[in-house]
Amino acid sequence: MSEKVEGPSFQGFIRLAKTLPQTAAEAVKGKFVCWKASQDLIKTRRPLAWRESAAHSIRDQLKRLLGDRNRVRTGAFGKEEAPAPLSPEDREIVQSIREAALEASRSNITRTKAYYDCYREYPELHWSFLAHMVSRNAGWNMTDLKGGLFSDVVPPQLQEDIYQMLERSNALIFLDAYPQLMLYARSRKLGRSLFYLLPEFRVSAFMRPFWERFWIERDSALLAVGLIINEQNYIEGRVVQNSYFQQRILRHPFFAVNGAFQMNQVVFPLLVESANDEAEELAAQGCHGMVGLILEHFADLNERIEFGKGLYAMLFGYKDVLAGVEAFAGSMVHKGSRQEYWPKLFTSDKKTALNSPKESAELLKREWLPPDQRLYSPSLDEVWQDMPYEPITRYGWFKTEDAIHHLARPKRPVLIEMSHAHRFAVQKAALTHDAQRALHPADAASRQPDRTQ
Repeated sequence: MSEKVEGPSFQGFIRLAKTLPQTAAEAVKGKFVCWKASQDLIKTRRPLAWRESAAHSIRDQLKRLLGDRNRVRTGAFGKEEAPAPLSPEDREIVQSIREAALEASRSNITRTKAYYDCYREYPELHWSFLAHMVSRNAGWNMTDLKGGLFSDVVPPQLQEDIYQMLERSNALIFLDAYPQLMLYARSRKLGRSLFYLLPEFRVSAFMRPFWERFWIERDSALLAVGLIINEQNYIEGRVVQNSYFQQRILRHPFFAVNGAFQMNQVVFPLLVESANDEAEELAAQGCHGMVGLILEHFADLNERIEFGKGLYAMLFGYKDVLAGVEAFAGSMVHKGSRQEYWPKLFTSDKKTALNSPKESAELLKREWLPPDQRLYSPSLDEVWQDMPYEPITRYGWFKTEDAIHHLARPKRPVLIEMSHAHRFAVQKAALTHDAQRALHPADAASRQPDRTQ
C-alpha cells in the first residue's frame, strides 16, 4: 500500500507549478515591450565626440611605453631612474588628495555621492557619472543579500562572502580612480597640469597619456574608455582572480544561478526633467522606466570592458537617456534600497514588508504591490557595517598590449529599455526564493529577518 505524500513542501511545489505558464508568458511579452520602448529612447542621439586620431595617438604612446619598459627590464638602458623628490607644494597636494579619498571611501554610500559631486562640478568627467550610477547598482546588490528574496534562502557565510567581493571591488575602483579625478580638479583650480603626480597614487602608467591629452583637448569619451579599461584590469587581479573569491563565490552554485536574476543586470532608472519643487513628488512616485544592460559572464575581463563601454555609450549616446538618468540622480539620494526607484514594489520598512513563502504568486497578481505586501529592500547602513581596508600596494597590471585593443569607439546599444526585463528578473528571483522555502522550510524559517525591530 503506497503512502500518500503531502505536506508543506509538496503543497508549495504545486502552488509554484501553477505560476510557471504565466511566468513564461511574461518572458515572451518582455521581448516585445523592450524593443518597442527602446525605439522611443534611442530616437535622439548625442554625439560621443570620439576622435579616432586622438585614440590612435594614445595607442602609439602606450605601445612605446611598453617597449621602453621592456628594454629597461632587459637592461638595454640600464636601471630606471628614481623619480625626483616632491616639492613642498606637491607633497601638500598629494597628502590632501589621499586624505579626501580615504574619507570619501568609508562606504558604498559615500563613494557613490563623491562620484556624483565630482560630475556636478566637472560635467566633462563623463566617467564619474557612469561610476556613480554603476556604484548605485553595487549598493542595491549589497542590500539584496539581506533583503526579502535572498536573506532567508542564502547561507549567512555566502552572504558575507558576496558582500565582501562587491564591497572590495567598489572600494578598490574608487581608491584608484577618485585620486585621479581629484588631481584633475586640483589642476583646474591651479591652472596647470599635475598629472606627473599620478605615480604618487600608484595609478597605472596606462592612464597618464589619457589624462595628459584630456587636459589639453577634453576628450570625454576617450578618457572614459581609458578609465573603464584601467579599472576592470585593476580589479581583475585583485578581486576576480583572487583564489578566495574564486572558490567561495564565483564557482558557487548559487552565484551561477543568480546570474540570471539581478546581479548581472546594471539598470539606470529614469525620471522626467522637472522643476525643483516637483522633484520630490516625482521621486515619491518612482522612476519612469529604466535602461540597462545584462552582463553574461562577470569573470570574463574582455566582456566586462565591452560591457562598461556599452553602458557609457548608452548613457551619453542618447539625449533622453542622459536627461532621464540625470533627473533621477538629482532627485533621489542613494541609500542602497531598491525602494529608491520602485517604491510601489520595494520597501525599506521591514515591519510592513511581505514575508511569506509565496512572493512569486503575489508578484504575478499585479504590477505593483499594496503597502503591506511589498518586498523588503533595506538601506545599506541598516544591514552592513563599513569595512576598513589595508593600504593599497602598487599593482602594475599594464604589461602587454591586450588592453590597447579595447581602445576603440564605444558602440551604442539598441535594446536598452529594461523595466520589464528587470521586473521579470525580480519575478524569477521570487520563484527561486519560493522553491527554496518549499524545499527547505525549516532552514528558511531560521533565516527570516526579524520584522519586529
